[in-house]
Amino acid sequence: MPFLTHKFKFDCLKTSHPIFGYMIEYESMEELIGAVKKTKEAGYKAVEAYTPMPSHELIHALGHKSYLANLVFCGGCLGAITGFGMQTFANVFHYSWNIGGRPDFSWPSFIIITFELMVLFSALTATFGMFLLNGLPRHHHPVFEVEQFDRASQDRMFLVVHSGDAQFDMERTKEFLNGLNPISFAEVPKV
Repeated sequence: MPFLTHKFKFDCLKTSHPIFGYMIEYESMEELIGAVKKTKEAGYKAVEAYTPMPSHELIHALGHKSYLANLVFCGGCLGAITGFGMQTFANVFHYSWNIGGRPDFSWPSFIIITFELMVLFSALTATFGMFLLNGLPRHHHPVFEVEQFDRASQDRMFLVVHSGDAQFDMERTKEFLNGLNPISFAEVPKV
């Protein structure tokens, strides 16, 4: 499975166009990044790129933002609050024991479990958040119908302009993408 630069947007399937979009192919990352920049400058917004390896420059060129770091932070905070609150409830309110003259609310002894639950909740949030933000599990994607796309996990880079883009026009977009000198051009059918 090639590296996906961002989540799939289901809005592209709700268009009146008979196709999912157009796909062009490149041999190098530099060519792909140049094509992405020109496509963005032309005003296309529903653009997706597929590469066999991640590239921060490509993600920056596409202009995609990830909310995963914010979700993981919130998950960690929820885990820390849960751990601390659970121990406070158990030791102060529910089952108060006087052990060695220690006060009921002895918060330094709560730190280890609080930290462990913070890490656990962060890891679970990162795992499930990545799946949700990427639209997974998705067992089939329209780009799989294009024959050349088999090489996306090996040595080729692909750029897809979705038909759901506000600026998408069958003829003008086709001419524009062919003007970017790709190795190949393909229509991506709707599935």
